[in-house]
Amino acid sequence: MFEQDAIAAFLGNWSAQLNFSSVVLRMALAVVMGAIIGCERSSKRHSAGLRTFILVAMAATTAMLIDQVLFAVTGANIPVISAAAVISVALISGNSILFSSRNQIKGLTTSAGLWACGIIGLTAGAGMYTVTLAAFFAMLVIISLFPALERFLKDKSNHFEVHLELTNRSNLQEFVTTIRRLGIRIDDIESNPAYLNSGLSVYSVSLTILSKELKKYKRHDEIIQAMRSLDYVYHIEEMN
Repeated sequence: MFEQDAIAAFLGNWSAQLNFSSVVLRMALAVVMGAIIGCERSSKRHSAGLRTFILVAMAATTAMLIDQVLFAVTGANIPVISAAAVISVALISGNSILFSSRNQIKGLTTSAGLWACGIIGLTAGAGMYTVTLAAFFAMLVIISLFPALERFLKDKSNHFEVHLELTNRSNLQEFVTTIRRLGIRIDDIESNPAYLNSGLSVYSVSLTILSKELKKYKRHDEIIQAMRSLDYVYHIEEMN
């Protein structure tokens, strides 16, 4: 037997029941949370922004409310509308994942964020206020504060991947020799066909730092800056 939601108990029995006031509260909660998360994504210029997150949260909440009405009217106990909403949000989230010309996958966090926002919308529609707010604040912390930690951990890693543009294919061997002298191992080199007619030789290069000095003192951006100083390197940057 489940205990009554703590926030619902504080607000009163009306918030746990299905009535006009509780429906308004749940919809408002979904819209506000979707707006806050959407603003955070929009501020970082991600593909899915304010309106998208609001719509996903609101649609998921509406789906759960419809299921609850069907439970009360028909006695059914299978959340068909909510299940369809979850599948729909998953499809929308999948479409936000893009593959750039630099062999980079973009939009994974946005995709996961849309899916998580949809799930939070379902819990709001179900009147699970405590779970909803806990999940919302956890999600907000993850997408707002964890990127700095993620960058720190990546910069401390001995493995990284770069997008490399050389002025001429014949310079690749010289680049490989220079990198090895620096104490860096090349794990993989993949030619990028998207730049076939650009006049440049473009590669995705996976690297491992072997030198103890580089491991101890040099960050990835400092190593890449050193590579950028080579005459035959047209452009180089770390891949996410």
